[in-house]
Amino acid sequence: MTVVLHLSATDAAGLAAALREAGTGRGDLVAVAVADGVLGLATKRARITAVTGSEVLAAVDLEMRPRWVVWDGGTVRALVAGGVRLATCWHLAAAHRLVHGGWRAEPQRVWCAANGLDHHAAPTLGQLDLLAIATTGGDPDVPVQPDGFLRPEWVDGAWRRSPEAAAAWAGLALDVALRQRVMIEAEAPADMERRRWLATTHAESAAELLCGELEADGLPVDPAIAARLLHDAIGPQPVDDAAAAAARADLDAMVLRHLPPGSGIDLRNPADVKTLLRRTGIDVPDTRARRLEALRADHPIVDDLLRWRKADRIASTFGYGWLAQHVGEDGRLRGEWAASDGAAGRMTAGAGLHNLPAELRPMVCAEPGHVFVRADLGQIEPRVLAAVSGDAALTAATADDDLYLPVARRLGVERAVAKVAVLAAMYGQTSGTAGQALRGMQAAYPTAIGYLADAAAAGEAGRPLRTFGGRRLRMYSIDGAADHRAAAAGRGRYARNAMVQGAAAELFKMWAVTVRARGGEMGMEVVLCLHDELLLHVPLDRADDAVALTRDCLAEAAHRWHPTSGVRFVADISVVRSWADAKG
Repeated sequence: MTVVLHLSATDAAGLAAALREAGTGRGDLVAVAVADGVLGLATKRARITAVTGSEVLAAVDLEMRPRWVVWDGGTVRALVAGGVRLATCWHLAAAHRLVHGGWRAEPQRVWCAANGLDHHAAPTLGQLDLLAIATTGGDPDVPVQPDGFLRPEWVDGAWRRSPEAAAAWAGLALDVALRQRVMIEAEAPADMERRRWLATTHAESAAELLCGELEADGLPVDPAIAARLLHDAIGPQPVDDAAAAAARADLDAMVLRHLPPGSGIDLRNPADVKTLLRRTGIDVPDTRARRLEALRADHPIVDDLLRWRKADRIASTFGYGWLAQHVGEDGRLRGEWAASDGAAGRMTAGAGLHNLPAELRPMVCAEPGHVFVRADLGQIEPRVLAAVSGDAALTAATADDDLYLPVARRLGVERAVAKVAVLAAMYGQTSGTAGQALRGMQAAYPTAIGYLADAAAAGEAGRPLRTFGGRRLRMYSIDGAADHRAAAAGRGRYARNAMVQGAAAELFKMWAVTVRARGGEMGMEVVLCLHDELLLHVPLDRADDAVALTRDCLAEAAHRWHPTSGVRFVADISVVRSWADAKG
């Protein structure tokens, strides 16, 4: 029987007492819905409404450490804005992406998946009201329609109208979390996978908390240095549109000076660039930077074109407007963050945080009295391949700081060739030097190659896969492809890489959230998660402690992720004032 408790005014002690009376202990699920001055909470035995600030949750979290159930990133951002940084949570959208795959995870879709409903048939706001009333009926103050779908007005925020509505919304979240947990336990083939998949869900949920904090805190930059770097790269800030057009023309002239006036070449059109190169005697199938790099000595236009590309990218994507839009008065660069890209599950960020040009990295500077601790996982994907495949020979190679050296000795080739062989295996390259190296890998590491081959075969056939941590990898449709065989092979290459990249992303996030959990007491901030790299903002006098903690957290995360793998994971860690000072 569910008990409803209404707390017209409360502090942390009162809320904690109410939760204890409801039988809540450490690690138990407590769903929360937050609106202005209103909290709605749900446990298995109680619904609790409170008219109070969300800050009381921080104190309750510190004292009781339940696992808070939240619908999505909106709840996390609302809590962070209110000064609340939860230790752990069960993030319904993150769990949905793991269980069902894909990226979209809005509440109606999550609810439908948990309750066996077709989300395509779910009602939406804007439908004809008379039709909606006729087909759904029921009480509009109840969030679930008689047909089982969530009422669209509740999805749109009607739950914020009262404490009782917020508690009802939290109750639905708790119901979904319990159903998701049952799904995970049912899908997992054995107890070991069940524990691992639940641990992944907890880590992915914590990564969503970290994303909310990364958005709020931002990346420390020096605006003065940023302005100087932009000036050096693209010239002074234009005062009006005419000046901007003139600056663009001056930049283009760097390349177009090699042609007669009025050539009609648009440097931002790849076909025009091929024409431009052909007029100077250079015929290439494409204009990718890697191809052009090898042609620098053939004609000075190639060097100018490559320099132009860098400058134009900075001017168009990272110019003065970008600086004004995304860097606040506090000198922090902010953008949106997502804990999963929906494919293999890598973290993503906007506002240029994940593709800041090397030329602009000197702008990323630690604040006075602080330094950055930059930690980069070394050769993470081949080490993950060794772990998830259980290949004993490849696992033995991970004992070396440089995994490619023992692989080279085993294959009887140079290190550079060994690296090509490992990458060819993971990315499915079968031609040229990569193909020859791959054949050596098949003989030397048959278990690892067999694991990848099985993934590729499933991908080619269109069968979904699950990563080591339990993320469902959907295979995209190739119906209608002009060359079905080639399309299937491409899907196979995607599958083999996603199984490794996805597992690596899960390990990385488990490491990141472990650092987040352990580093708070020393005033350490995680300010950037870039693929396999962590950037931490740390008080100067705690730098050595932060380095040691980061290494310890990697060992802890690796053990939690795969306690019996025997794989050694390594990280290159440095203490720097500017991100540009870091190696790599």
